[in-house]
Amino acid sequence: MGLHPKTRMDALPLFLRLADRPVILLGEGEVAQAKRRLLERAGARVTDDEGAQAAIAIVAIEDEAAAVAAVARLKARGVLVNAVDRPALCDFTLPAIVDRDPLIVAVGTGGASAGLAKAVRQRIEALLPARLGTLACALSAARGAIRQRWPGAAERRRAIDAALATGGALDPLADGDGEARVAAWLAQDHMEGEGGRLTTLTLISGDPDDLTLRAARLLGEADRVYHRPDVPSAILVRARADAARIMADMPPDAPGPGLSLWLEIAR
Repeated sequence: MGLHPKTRMDALPLFLRLADRPVILLGEGEVAQAKRRLLERAGARVTDDEGAQAAIAIVAIEDEAAAVAAVARLKARGVLVNAVDRPALCDFTLPAIVDRDPLIVAVGTGGASAGLAKAVRQRIEALLPARLGTLACALSAARGAIRQRWPGAAERRRAIDAALATGGALDPLADGDGEARVAAWLAQDHMEGEGGRLTTLTLISGDPDDLTLRAARLLGEADRVYHRPDVPSAILVRARADAARIMADMPPDAPGPGLSLWLEIAR
């Protein structure tokens, strides 16, 4: 059975560790230099040797025939290639980046429009506090203390999700020192509740574009998504990747701990 067209991704986003690893870069000019700066920023060892033992390559050659030939030679050796301004030849694309080290947001369009990716990146850039990276570092440093406070993986995730929610103790869009915020959160006497709850979402249609902001937020937070058989996969794919999807004719009597949703389409 084929996937609903709105559930299919043309590419899987990945973050590659390139520190001290060779990357082939072919081409001259401003575009090639911009790619070189990006690769060096990631710690890669950039080489123009087409025969180098590298896993990936970027071809920024302006001449069409020369670029196509270089891509063919590289792919014949099993090298994954990004061909600048030639999306049909690309095995991977380079996203627009928002850097809040160690938190990185990547925006890509699969090569459809670098301008659109840049515009979206600029919007996100304006939203995220400059010191957001300190929160990521503080959460990493506090991993042991967090595990001790919430030994179970599910309860730990729920506590963190609640803290990171809008208005929560660790709201990512609230500025401030990350280490101090995490310490204050862990020191609280009364943390977020661990009881289970079931929320019903009555959808006006099976089109994900019709989801309200509240529905989209709850889908992103839910531990379990119970749904009638007529709820399409285009809606279910908006739920957290690790949330259980359970088809049923009616809401459960005992949904379990955390947040469970019951989805149905208005009749």
